[in-house]
Amino acid sequence: MKQFLQMGQNTSLHAANGHIEISYDISNTIDISLTAFLLTAVDKVQGDEGIIFYNQPSHVSGVATLLPHETVGQRQVHKLHFDLHKIPKDITKIAVTLTEDHHTGFANVQNLKAEIHVGATTIELAPVSFTKENGIVVLELYLRNNEMKAKSIWRGFNSGLEGLCKNFGVEVEAQQEAATTSVSTPPIEESKKVVVPSLEKVKGNVNLSKGQKSVIIEKTPVITATVSWETGTDYDIYALVYTKSGKQIDVAMFGASGTPPLQSYDNGAVEHMGDIGRTNQTTKTEVIKLRLNPNIVAVVPVVYSAQSNGTGSFHRYKVSMSIDNHNGTSVTIHANNANKNNRIYTCVPGILHNTDEGVMISPLELYSKPDSEFRPKLKIDKNNTVEVLMDQGPKNDYK
Repeated sequence: MKQFLQMGQNTSLHAANGHIEISYDISNTIDISLTAFLLTAVDKVQGDEGIIFYNQPSHVSGVATLLPHETVGQRQVHKLHFDLHKIPKDITKIAVTLTEDHHTGFANVQNLKAEIHVGATTIELAPVSFTKENGIVVLELYLRNNEMKAKSIWRGFNSGLEGLCKNFGVEVEAQQEAATTSVSTPPIEESKKVVVPSLEKVKGNVNLSKGQKSVIIEKTPVITATVSWETGTDYDIYALVYTKSGKQIDVAMFGASGTPPLQSYDNGAVEHMGDIGRTNQTTKTEVIKLRLNPNIVAVVPVVYSAQSNGTGSFHRYKVSMSIDNHNGTSVTIHANNANKNNRIYTCVPGILHNTDEGVMISPLELYSKPDSEFRPKLKIDKNNTVEVLMDQGPKNDYK
């Protein structure tokens, strides 16, 4: 059975458990996250444990669980499972929200759709038009006189997640301004100091090339690494992650010898946003999304062109990588030093170190040996920073 709810309407739910599905057209200009807030009778959370999001995808009670989002065709799909029989004492409502983490506004989100699935019933919530809003309360699940109900809300907040948090009583710590424009990379281990020169903390649009000094940018909740190239070949982007425990994690849509494909690591801390494949676009892009946490020491985006894609040089297709913190700073590294050798299949434009002061971006522009299908390998050097060793990792699977 199909049911429709307009903004402000509510309906009874005939079962306590089900799932919410929210979907929209995929676009590189947007970055949508789903967050659920467990609220008391005064519409406030009881603490951080009352927030369900990518880094805390479930509540201990089992009342709500956020699943990893999926790509279905040209659509991105978010799902939240719920069981209102397990709702904790003093919690009367679950508010399901969306944020647009690129801060371009929900006006850029095409064909947004929200549905509640309970048993054989599908309840579709008709969205309203949005402009500059970066946060939305989509719907509420709640108890009223022991009756389970759902309400279509579609209330927008220009300030995104911060506005939603304040609305639901979550304390938001103000970001402290940097006292100086010069910082040093902190140690991976407290007992070992990183020996690097002071670095400039930059803002605005910055271009780097091989041989130039590293820079620091402000660390924001979401940072994207976008690789762009001119049409004519099908590059694949993946990320190598070096963790605090000394492990290398490969986040890639395809596997390598002994390394299975992995689209997302650590509940979305490092996430590949999907393979663009072969299209007719003049400029192609693929995106790695970063939600850096203390477990991540460094991230290395890698550009790869499999032998099965045919030959084509990084120089010819003008490959570049842009690191954007979506708060006014973007750092771009161009493959200016790439030669015209068509048999070089792997390029590492740069490396990102996760520090307390910000994200340190270092231009590397490293290339594999001709005809090599082996991935890079990461290791800690004598200064306690991460080093990239080309052609030392596992061999990529045939694509």
